[in-house]
Amino acid sequence: MKKKIVAVILATTLVATACGQADGTGAITAENKEEEQIEAVVENTEMTLSPLASENAAAGSAVFEVIDTEEMFTERDQQQTPDLSEAVYLTVSDGEDIVIDTEGVYVLSGQAENVTIRVAADSKDKVQLVLDDLQITNTDTPCIYVSSADKVFLTTVSGNNRLTVNGTFTADGDTNTDAVIFSKDNLVLNGTGSLQVVSTDNGITSKDGIKITGGSYEISCERSAIEAHEEIEISDGTIVVSKCNDGLHAENDDDDTTGTIYIGGGSLQIAAADDAIHATTIVRIDAGEMVLDAAEGIEATDIQINGGTIVITASDDGINAAQKSSSLTPLFEMNGGDVTITMGAGDTDGVDANGDIIINGGTIRIDGNSTFDYDGKAEYNGGTIIENGEETNTITNQFMGGPGGFGGRGGFPEGMERPEGSQRPEGMERPEGSQRPEGMTPPEGMGRPGGHGGQGGMEKPEERGQN
Repeated sequence: MKKKIVAVILATTLVATACGQADGTGAITAENKEEEQIEAVVENTEMTLSPLASENAAAGSAVFEVIDTEEMFTERDQQQTPDLSEAVYLTVSDGEDIVIDTEGVYVLSGQAENVTIRVAADSKDKVQLVLDDLQITNTDTPCIYVSSADKVFLTTVSGNNRLTVNGTFTADGDTNTDAVIFSKDNLVLNGTGSLQVVSTDNGITSKDGIKITGGSYEISCERSAIEAHEEIEISDGTIVVSKCNDGLHAENDDDDTTGTIYIGGGSLQIAAADDAIHATTIVRIDAGEMVLDAAEGIEATDIQINGGTIVITASDDGINAAQKSSSLTPLFEMNGGDVTITMGAGDTDGVDANGDIIINGGTIRIDGNSTFDYDGKAEYNGGTIIENGEETNTITNQFMGGPGGFGGRGGFPEGMERPEGSQRPEGMERPEGSQRPEGMTPPEGMGRPGGHGGQGGMEKPEERGQN
């Protein structure tokens, strides 16, 4: 069937980025329509949906919502070289905060300790901070703090830019300013230079959204490297994250219908203790090169991969489409790109979906005990699936399947569907300490050893429905 796509999108996701227009000076202006809801109707856009895809669209799955990537980034967002014709030049000094309360371009340089560059401008003002050989080390306050503005650009140019907070952060009244770069409003990171961020808490935080269109960033921290309440959107740039709990993290504790991540280019190398990429609602990847080493590589309610090269090493789930948002149905969909997942030993899944899995294209390679685990349905329409070195055209389900269950590839024999309403037996768990016998390999034509024992495909009772 053919279906026109109609989506209702919060203005903070689409309008604030789509309304940018150039004024007479070449600067970008935007109409502020926060908290306004619009209906985005895609005219003359049709796509053929598979039966399962149609079911998900009817159920309101976010993967079928329209994300207007063409107007996601404004011209000024993507301008990597700043216009310095009317810039103000500022040099930092020990113990002397700098307050910027007027729209404009400010070039910051120098080396100092216990200095905060604070942007306290009008809610309609756009402020550009150009970091040119800027080094700040603070004990307990952000190096850059945006308390008010419409949008702040952090643009790196040549020089060694390094921002560090090495102590325990203190709050600013009711605001928990817990990041080296902390903003209550939209941030845009761009430029041709580099920035190193070192933190005892978060690296870069926005209570609104973060866009990255250029520049190089090296972040080490205790919590999240790059964190936003609304969205993280990346079109280009180089991001290296080490020693952080999470790499990219988009979540609002007070609203589980927000928190999206879009990656349309760039290079990401993330080593994280928990999630490399984490969003409450949607993660969409169209392009880029990613090397992710974490407990879980990518986690969100709805995960769509359309392109890019992604290499994941995970000790838990490589890709986890979990019920993080109450407004969406968990779904993993792959339409293109090249994904390689290497799993650790034990009760781990290459792709774990608390809902459905759809593979339409691209190449996905998974090495590990459990390649796919899904609680809903699976649909294979194209692309290449390689499980432990063997190509297959089946999305193997570890639900009640091999290595335990009653043999075969896991799930149900070809041509048979799971009985409607069937569930895992309550309380049924994998025997403690059970492992695949050493040297045991699946017989030809079978994805996993069968039999009546083995590791089984039981879900993790302490994690299912929670991750």
